[in-house]
Amino acid sequence: MNDVPAGGTPRDIRGVLIQIDRARLLLPNTTISEVLSYADPEPVDGAPAWLLGRTRWRGWEVPLVAFSRAAGISDSEHGDLGSKVAVLKNLRAGDRFPYFALLTQGFPRLVNVSADGLLVEAGEGGLPTAVHARVRLNEDEALIPDLEAMAALIDEALGATA
Repeated sequence: MNDVPAGGTPRDIRGVLIQIDRARLLLPNTTISEVLSYADPEPVDGAPAWLLGRTRWRGWEVPLVAFSRAAGISDSEHGDLGSKVAVLKNLRAGDRFPYFALLTQGFPRLVNVSADGLLVEAGEGGLPTAVHARVRLNEDEALIPDLEAMAALIDEALGATA
């Protein structure tokens, strides 16, 4: 997550901490298109429990994911009155959906991410599904999600329900 200008010294980038059930996700601010209030999504028949359905956003039907369920962190993540939906750009070229959304618990928090404030933690055992790394940003523990892996899981789930 380092951005090195022409002078060669790392500079801060803007990140977003997103609270999900039993964890926080750290993403570059540029991956988030918009944050919406939660509304019950349209169910997808035969979808896994982590694919909550499709939510409407700017004319798109966007897959809505409970990341904690998909990653195997928690099996109880569901939307309610205080929940938000973070719409993310799909980084996988050629997928049938250009955006997907993550269920969050409250508003994401903007943070500055610097090379000296970010520490990759060596976790015991493997990483959860669709997680690239465990990190500590200053005092906050977080997971860096593998958005391409998440998009692949969504694509597979939607293909299985078609």
